[in-house]
Amino acid sequence: MAGQAILNVESIFDNLSYGSAPDSESVALSWLNKHSRHFGLYINGQWVHRDTQITVESRNPANDELLATTVEANEDDINLAVSTSREAFNLWSSLNAHLRARYLYSIARTLQKCQSLLAVVEAIDSGKTTRETRGTDIPAVIRHFYHYAGWAQIKDSELAKWKPYGVTVILPHWSFPLLHLASRVAAALATGNTVIILPSSLAPLSALLFADICSQVGLPKGVVNVVTASKDVSLLSHPNVDKVFFAGSIEEGQRVRKLTAGTGKSLSLELSGRCPVLVFEEADIDSAVEGIIEAAFFNNGLSNHSGTRLLIQETVYSQVIEKLKIRMSKLTVGKNFEKNNDQGPLISSEVALKLITLLQSPHGGQVYQVEGVPNQNNYFPPTLIYDVQTSSEVYVDEFYGPLLVAVAFRTVKEGIALANHSIYGIAASVWTENINVALEAASCIQAGTVWINAHNLTDAAAGVGGCKKSGYGRSGGKRSLYDYVQPNYQNRSVPRTINVDFNKFGTSSSADILPIAPPTDTAGDKLSVDKTYKLFYGGGQKRPDSGATYPIRSASNQVLGYVPDGGRKDIRNAVEAADKVARSWAKKEGHGKAQILYYVAENLQSRLKEFADLISAMTNKSKEESTNEVEVAIQRLFYWAAYCDKYGGLVQETSLYGLTVEKNESVGVIGIICPDNFPFLGFISMVAPAIARGNAVVIVPSNKFPLAALGFHQILETSDLPGGVINIITGDQDVLTRTLTEHHDVNAVWYFGSAEGSKFVEFGSASNVKATWVNYGAEVDFINNCDGEELLYHSTTTKSIWMPMGDVFAN
Repeated sequence: MAGQAILNVESIFDNLSYGSAPDSESVALSWLNKHSRHFGLYINGQWVHRDTQITVESRNPANDELLATTVEANEDDINLAVSTSREAFNLWSSLNAHLRARYLYSIARTLQKCQSLLAVVEAIDSGKTTRETRGTDIPAVIRHFYHYAGWAQIKDSELAKWKPYGVTVILPHWSFPLLHLASRVAAALATGNTVIILPSSLAPLSALLFADICSQVGLPKGVVNVVTASKDVSLLSHPNVDKVFFAGSIEEGQRVRKLTAGTGKSLSLELSGRCPVLVFEEADIDSAVEGIIEAAFFNNGLSNHSGTRLLIQETVYSQVIEKLKIRMSKLTVGKNFEKNNDQGPLISSEVALKLITLLQSPHGGQVYQVEGVPNQNNYFPPTLIYDVQTSSEVYVDEFYGPLLVAVAFRTVKEGIALANHSIYGIAASVWTENINVALEAASCIQAGTVWINAHNLTDAAAGVGGCKKSGYGRSGGKRSLYDYVQPNYQNRSVPRTINVDFNKFGTSSSADILPIAPPTDTAGDKLSVDKTYKLFYGGGQKRPDSGATYPIRSASNQVLGYVPDGGRKDIRNAVEAADKVARSWAKKEGHGKAQILYYVAENLQSRLKEFADLISAMTNKSKEESTNEVEVAIQRLFYWAAYCDKYGGLVQETSLYGLTVEKNESVGVIGIICPDNFPFLGFISMVAPAIARGNAVVIVPSNKFPLAALGFHQILETSDLPGGVINIITGDQDVLTRTLTEHHDVNAVWYFGSAEGSKFVEFGSASNVKATWVNYGAEVDFINNCDGEELLYHSTTTKSIWMPMGDVFAN
């Protein structure tokens, strides 16, 4: 017997194999059995069961065994959940901050006591390995509730000018069922909202377990409701839902955007990533290979943050590929309750089928796959495809799973360009020991999170979210709180039914371009020179592509001047000019931008009377009102000049040994449609914060009273503003709105016009998932309600840059 034991030890040292380390499903099965393996809906603090409800099976991805059944919520169930959430909101939002903080703290403590159960339920339902759920997911879930208990405590002082939306619907993605839920729910509750959770039908059980925990904590009834349904239409379109946070694929996100368009609901989207991993020639190659493994294959590659686009500088390309294949050969795939396995089953056979289809598509590359993978539908081997073209489907298409695609690049600039040449923008990682390259690349990459010599680091204190088609809105940190609050002055009223023909809206101009009768007193030597304005874009005056103008009349019907009837071609030209200058303007130092804005204000001050007279003539406002409008506009320019160098970002206090910097960046090109009630002040109030924070704008002035905005070009031309930063286009507002909304190089649209136009902007923005800010036809008081925080929020996006340390002192 002794000799046999020695031989076994020798063989273990010879092949370095691991012994079995199984985890137990028993605690999860006990919880399921407690509910008789059948779950109702968690509404108003209790489980709701009806005999008429349709049931849906929830199966274990590892073996297809039935875990439990859930019910399909019907319209009556949805109405009940929303009404109880609305009723609970009145109580929850009126609680003092300390009491809300204590409830969140209690949730965190209870989660901590139940973390073993949570980890096993999450694994058995989603296919994740218990090693990851125990070591990563559940500790992060607990951390979020502790973190936002703190924000709940100080909410009244930190967000004094803001109030909660009301009933918030959270739709977490199946890739991180509980973590996505926790990060949104904690922030929503901290700010005074009530929550309805609609978990993915692929992995609903951890959300139902969270409902049990809320009940155990004694959370007031209706503050958190959990409903299960395979379709979200009736919940998302419900008139008493105020806020929606959706995580999922781009296609699903576009559907949600269209579904909620025109309903008055605030929407945040966190969508797919296909994140780039850039390996530069100065990288520590062995560390980079480990990082690539973490980026591509963590959580079975089923994450919006998965680094599935591997970009390697060609001087080290072959070396990285060979080492990567060797490291991949050591990955183990099998039962997710075996602690030694690196990867378990995918969440469904459909996900695996998508990967197989991509693998079989023409890609012209070479394929390396890990061997020894179970021959079952839900398993897929970690796969590397290299030497492919950047136009191939496997490089471009959206997918989830352990499939890594590698391409080579030559220079640092080319690597950054390849990383940015994508519709995705949620995260990226940079691998290099050259700190100058690391910081510049991190700054230039278009993504919501950039890790330096790391990947998949997260913390509740640091914002997570995307740009471009990866969505907008943030989870984590203070920035995420703004997704759940609205300014105190804003009273959300559910818009009436807005009927818009999306196919016809803005397809033709309605401007009055016919000749008009001549004035009766302009014969002979009394004939005056027409005042005809031009479009202003790219730093110069331009005639409209249509060649047409239309008159702007005073309140007494006198023609004050003619303005261009701009159209699609003019908008495209203006966007091109804005896009060309946007990056250089964003990089310009804050002090330099401030000096230009101060100069603009000085030049406007010298022509105050001229602009006041023009406003008065157009709008029939009194001289005093018009003068005040210009004076407030000058103050606004000074206000936003002050903010040019005072909103750069913060160092976040995360669990990382290193620096986590949350950098406030420009949105890019913003399309702005101005209101009629303050034709000049509204124009300045929108333009000034946008350019102060480094954006370029294409702005459509007031439809009725555009002359002061068009005349403003003379001030811009004499104030050292680079051409293309501000572009002014007049014409039929609907036509111009449509073109701005559908243009893929416009990153956001601010619309202050009709309810119909607002609905079209939200619906049309789904094309490239751009952020929108609309008014549904309600007038905005630009004199008193032009809050700095609100405009800073809309004028910026945040990027979290993670910089680990540890060369001098071990972490």
